[in-house]
Amino acid sequence: MREFETDVVVIGGGASGLAAAITAAEKGAQVMILEKANSTGGCANMAMGLLGVETKLQKERLIGLTREEAFEKFMDYTHWRSDAKLVKKYIDKSADTIEWLQEMGVEFALPSKYFPGSEATWHIVKPKTGNPGLRAAATMIKAMTERADELGVKILLETPVKNLIKEDGEVIGITANDKDGELEVYAGAVIISTGGFGDSPEFIKKYTPYEWGKDIFSYRIPGLTGDGIQMAWDAGAAKDYMSMELVFFAPNTGGYAPIELPFRQPNVFVNLDGKRFYNEEVVENPVFSVNAISRQKNRVAFSIIDDKLIEKYEENGLDLINVVTSSMDMSYFNHEKEEAIKNGSDVLFIADSIEELAEKTGIDKEGLKTTLKNYNEACKTGDKDFGKNHKYMLPIDGSKLYALKFAPSAYGSLGGIKINDMTEVLTDEFKVISGLYAAGTDANSVCNPDYVFILPGNTLGFAVNSGRMAGNNAVEYIKTNLVEE
Repeated sequence: MREFETDVVVIGGGASGLAAAITAAEKGAQVMILEKANSTGGCANMAMGLLGVETKLQKERLIGLTREEAFEKFMDYTHWRSDAKLVKKYIDKSADTIEWLQEMGVEFALPSKYFPGSEATWHIVKPKTGNPGLRAAATMIKAMTERADELGVKILLETPVKNLIKEDGEVIGITANDKDGELEVYAGAVIISTGGFGDSPEFIKKYTPYEWGKDIFSYRIPGLTGDGIQMAWDAGAAKDYMSMELVFFAPNTGGYAPIELPFRQPNVFVNLDGKRFYNEEVVENPVFSVNAISRQKNRVAFSIIDDKLIEKYEENGLDLINVVTSSMDMSYFNHEKEEAIKNGSDVLFIADSIEELAEKTGIDKEGLKTTLKNYNEACKTGDKDFGKNHKYMLPIDGSKLYALKFAPSAYGSLGGIKINDMTEVLTDEFKVISGLYAAGTDANSVCNPDYVFILPGNTLGFAVNSGRMAGNNAVEYIKTNLVEE
């Protein structure tokens, strides 16, 4: 058994773990990161950007959202189910965090909205090459890893942590394994930041209303199996609200695939009974839409268009775009459509009649016929069912019909470890487990019950900011213990 000593040990080298380690090292602490993967970053390597409020980038562009307004919007959206003090600290710190990253050499594109009804809080990382897009934040992770190295943070890759070491109710270290066997690291404080349980179908089935591969088709970043959450629970931590960072995609297409472009529009959405179930204008908000879809039979829905709408989008562009799809046009869709026709598809269905479309999709034929008949009439008189804006009421009466299947998906998990506004881990009795902190996805129960999409950048934003908070608080805890001793 090999033994090591350090001031702070961080479990997980993703965005929150790196932020915690860098912050603690900047305050003079000796820090070790133990990461089970063979590289740093975790799910942050898939991300685009993080939340910032009252940043210089926003002020330069006359984006006037204040911290107070953002806090109010956040708490209203969550119906005050979130820890208000934790949310306030996170939002108040976010602008400083953007500058902190910029000092490391991280560059950001324009602060962006996710969709028209949201706020421009999403500070998307600008890659060294190419345009901002999916995986842009990998550039940020590289800069953070280099900063950690510069500060002397010892990063042990391919070293999964197995357990926390407790003594007299205080967490004093961890046990882990690497290629050479078992090791122990004793520390003044331990920070858990292992990225959640998005790669654990067992956790998803047990702790959320979904079953992976059956009614949710979320991203699975290898290794995010709830290890840190479980070891915190084993050490006495309370379970906090757990959910998925829900969105909706065509199953097994990778998310925001070009095949979705003309279907992720405010046209006709139906369930398996062939009935509309919401105002399709809401399609721009992924959380609201997935909530509606999740209430339907088998948690699936179908967006239906025709060849006339496809021609319209080809000539005039799409009705709705977001920052992820803004770089795509209908040529991307047409390419994927041809591939689907050639190779077959279990999400895209093309037919010459309503009856044929119903047969291919499994939608109730009579229900679909009635819905499309009523919808086409409403295109003349107005949508009395859901009050959809008349400019989006375009009849489905072309010679060829198209349907795309949508189902719940998620970028990852949310929550699991109960913390306070100091990022200290709490028991069921709200007592602090001395020496133990948690940050990032493992402790992100502030997006409760839904991801707060009106303030985009919340997952990565909470990860980096809570990591910084945990790193700072862990060092202060160690200093206090030294004075007391």
